[in-house]
Amino acid sequence: MTKLVYILNGPNLNLLGKRQPEIYGHDTLDDIEANCRDVAGSFGIDCELYQTNSEGGIVDKIHEARDTADGIIINPAAYSHTSVALLDALNTFEGPVLEVHISNIHKRESFRHHSYVSTRADGVIAGFGTAGYALAMRHMATLLE
Repeated sequence: MTKLVYILNGPNLNLLGKRQPEIYGHDTLDDIEANCRDVAGSFGIDCELYQTNSEGGIVDKIHEARDTADGIIINPAAYSHTSVALLDALNTFEGPVLEVHISNIHKRESFRHHSYVSTRADGVIAGFGTAGYALAMRHMATLLE
């Protein structure tokens, strides 16, 4: 059976390519999705990308993933630093979870240095730009073998 990985993206990531390109680069979410599909496909994995500006929307997708996905790659964006709800939802998911941040959150404002999601994540990638998603997908493939 083909494995399925959810790639979940939090608030403001729909503006990638337009919002603060000096921090987040010029790639759009569509570019990231295409790249992830290519990488996932090379490992025989399917992926589904989802973005919402709503915390509850991400929680709902994590709940859905419990029955449909084998792994989760998540860029919770600003919710990383504020959302116990995302942590609680991720703690109900039994598969691997990888956290991605486009920027190096540890070189930014001090409030960004802590991520609730990291306490559940099996790995964290930060500061590799949008290439971090492909790195996460490659590692997810090894976790799902």
